Amino acid sequence: MQKLLALFAVSTSLALAGCGTIAAAVDCQAICSRYSGCFDANYDVSGCESRCRSHSSGDTEYRQAAEECNACISDRACASATFNCGTQCASIVP
Repeated sequence: MQKLLALFAVSTSLALAGCGTIAAAVDCQAICSRYSGCFDANYDVSGCESRCRSHSSGDTEYRQAAEECNACISDRACASATFNCGTQCASIVP
């Protein structure tokens, strides 16, 4: 019974870790694409996504910032996002 509980605990923690990575990737894609759409059509979105995913996978504070940035910009027009979300997004995009 203890082995079963231990196996369950390990598999649950691995599943949750994977969910964080997937969520970070989605946030990164949305943030980087939005920056490109609002400010710079020639912005390197794939490079931004790669940097964002890399930082998110190893830094929980960065991942939290990406989640907060994405939540802030998701329902706002470009100008509103610029003025209201700069603090949350400054460490993610230039």
